[in-house]
Amino acid sequence: MLNQKRNPSNSFSEVIKALQAEAKQSLEDGFIYFKEDLKTKTKGTVIVPTRKIKSGVAVVCPVVISKEGKDNEKALQAYKEEIKNCQKCSLGKTRTNFVFGEGNPGAKLVFIGEAPGADEDEQGRPFVGRSGQLLTKIIESIGFKREDVFIINILKCRPPNNRAPEPEEVEVCIPYLYKQLEIIKPKIICTLGNPSTQTLLNTKEGITKLRGRALDWNGIEVVATFHPSACLRNPAYKVDVWKDVKFLRKEYDRLCGSSN
Repeated sequence: MLNQKRNPSNSFSEVIKALQAEAKQSLEDGFIYFKEDLKTKTKGTVIVPTRKIKSGVAVVCPVVISKEGKDNEKALQAYKEEIKNCQKCSLGKTRTNFVFGEGNPGAKLVFIGEAPGADEDEQGRPFVGRSGQLLTKIIESIGFKREDVFIINILKCRPPNNRAPEPEEVEVCIPYLYKQLEIIKPKIICTLGNPSTQTLLNTKEGITKLRGRALDWNGIEVVATFHPSACLRNPAYKVDVWKDVKFLRKEYDRLCGSSN
């Protein structure tokens, strides 16, 4: 956190400058800077900054769902109702909840993981456990909120004991992901870890060779990086993840415009 004590009399710009300085130092140390909420309250009014800080990380802006996004929301909800009781593989019998995915239905950026874990299975939401908390911070570190993007997994049901998905489970579940992407129509995808990257791109090449560069899936740009759980096991991966998501943000701005 900030070393200096915040004085209510400090101007908004001084607070932002202090946050920028701390962010810069954190980056130089080789760690992802997961910023605190930059909203500053003044006389009951919430001020949300809209410019970029010097490190190149865009400050979070409120999400706006377009008309197209609202149409997507209806389509996604209808599709969820259609597939939520799926019993095409054995995971349908062992799951607690079908984890469809969540976020902005009009999102231009989609994050794809491997499969739900215990917390996700319990809540029916993707990335809500420790890995999910870290993913949220990673998303915020490049100027987005969870509700700005869409988060999904290759599998919609948790494999028992968090084992790796079986090929037949992926085979019957991957069409659901394809349909979701068809509805959302993202401009860019970030795959998290080997399983999601290799499955989506239909490759056996490892994440260490694929990460940090522009890839392609059916005309949609893909940027691969390590799964948040890998960062929890090995914090050194945070350095590479930070490089990857800075590149992701750069590509997003190129494809979508920095104001979007």
